[in-house]
Amino acid sequence: MTTSGDDLTLNPAGLMRLMTWLSPSFPVGSYTYSHGVEYAVEDGRVTSAPTLINWVEGVLEFGAGRIDAVLFCAAWRAARSGDEDALFDIGIEADCWRGTSEMALEATAQGRAFVSTVSKVWGDGMLTRWADKMRGDDRLPSYPVAVGIAAAVAKIPLREALTAFLHAMAANLVSSAVRLVPLGQTDGVRSLSSLDQAVSVAVDHAMAAALDDLGAAAPMVDWTSIKHETQYTRLFRS
Repeated sequence: MTTSGDDLTLNPAGLMRLMTWLSPSFPVGSYTYSHGVEYAVEDGRVTSAPTLINWVEGVLEFGAGRIDAVLFCAAWRAARSGDEDALFDIGIEADCWRGTSEMALEATAQGRAFVSTVSKVWGDGMLTRWADKMRGDDRLPSYPVAVGIAAAVAKIPLREALTAFLHAMAANLVSSAVRLVPLGQTDGVRSLSSLDQAVSVAVDHAMAAALDDLGAAAPMVDWTSIKHETQYTRLFRS
C-alpha cells in the first residue's frame, strides 16, 4: 500500500474534526497518562525545560512516537484502500509494540475510548467494524491505529493528520511535566514550541517507513514506565 494522500486537501471541516479529536477535552483521558515522565521527574531526569525537551525528542525519535507514527501511517493507508484485513493485522502489530503494561494500557484505554466516542458522535463504520473484529480476537483497539483509520475515513490528508497526532502526544507530555516538575506555563509553551522540528522529522520518517521498519531504542523511557508501576506516590496512570 503506497497511498500518500497527496490527492486530498485539508479543508475547514477536516481541520475542525482533527482539532476536536485531538483536543485535551476529547474524552480519551490523555491527561491521566505521563508516559513515564512522572518517574523521570521523581528520579531527577526531567527537572527543567531543556531536560524535558530532550526527553520528549527521544520519545518522538526513538520511542513510542516513532512506533505510533508508523502504525498510524499504515492504518491510514489501509483504511483509504478499504483493506480491512490489513487493518486487523496492523491492530495485532500494535499490540506487540508495547514495552510495559502501563504503555499497553495507555494505548488501548485511549483507543477504546476514542472508538466509542467517534462511533457515538459520527456513526458506525469502518472504525467500529475494526474495533469489533479486534475484540472478537480478544484484543483491544490501539489509539494510533484508531485515529489513523478515523482520519482516513474522514478524508483528512495523512501528513496533516499525523502531524496533529504527534503534536498532541508532545503537548500531553509537556503538560504532564508542567504539573510535575513543576514548570511555569510559559516554559511549557516554550518547550512545546521547541519540539516543532522533532515532530516534523518524526512525520517525515514515518511516512517514508513501512511496518517492516518498526523498531524502537528508548530503553530509559521503558525503564521509567516499569519503575512507575511501583512508584509510591503517583498522579498519573503511566
